Amino acid sequence: MPRYRITVEYDGGPFVGWQRQDTGPSIQAALEDAVFALSGERVHVQGAGRTDSGVHARGQVAHFDMAAEKRAEEVRGALTFHLKPNPIVVIAAELAPKGFHARFSATYRRYHYRILNRRSPAAMERGHVWHVPVPLEIEAMQEAASVLIGTHDFNSFRSVSCQAKSSIKTLEELSVTHCGEEIHLDVGARSFLHNQVRILAGTLQMVGRGQWSKDDVGAALAARDRTRAGPTAPPAGLCLMEVRYDGRSDAEGDPEESIDEN
Repeated sequence: MPRYRITVEYDGGPFVGWQRQDTGPSIQAALEDAVFALSGERVHVQGAGRTDSGVHARGQVAHFDMAAEKRAEEVRGALTFHLKPNPIVVIAAELAPKGFHARFSATYRRYHYRILNRRSPAAMERGHVWHVPVPLEIEAMQEAASVLIGTHDFNSFRSVSCQAKSSIKTLEELSVTHCGEEIHLDVGARSFLHNQVRILAGTLQMVGRGQWSKDDVGAALAARDRTRAGPTAPPAGLCLMEVRYDGRSDAEGDPEESIDEN
């Protein structure tokens, strides 16, 4: 049975998150309904990352198996058509290699977090940035971010409801840059703990406010206690930008290296 790999862009605002739930509309359910409209088949669409309610994506990757073999471009166009009026677009589709799994085969995920740092709130970008009206010191945030890069026990930086058995993760990238009236955080790793990126953002903005120092961030990390880190930043500023694969087919990958809920 052919397996299709798709790359998906969406505005997470109207949804309860990626995962199908009884409490409201989800991206996964919308995609599965679109596949049914295309083929008459009920399929399971597996995403690379289970984004939370209000979190956006420009480069979410997913796969599904469909008995009817169709041209990849036909699949892309038809799914996008049947997804209307949802703010979801399939920007690429292809036949996946044997054994490909959108979640378990992923070797790198990159998230982007936007902070609007000015007195006035957002109008045009409302729902896509976190408005912080107090001036933030970006150099202090950059210095504090350096403490978090590498392999650490990130128990202080995950939701209390996180189901991962281990809180040890390797943060390959955590950059803080200034872009006009915004401060951007780019965070990259093979996988993340539940709410990890948003807690990192919430903690670093405390440093930017002057409430915390680089040493305070180090102490929070060492404590391995959720109550010792900063707040969980709002979901609106977060976007899954890309998921990378190294070419291996790894459908039997370790689920513990594939937790990805932000």
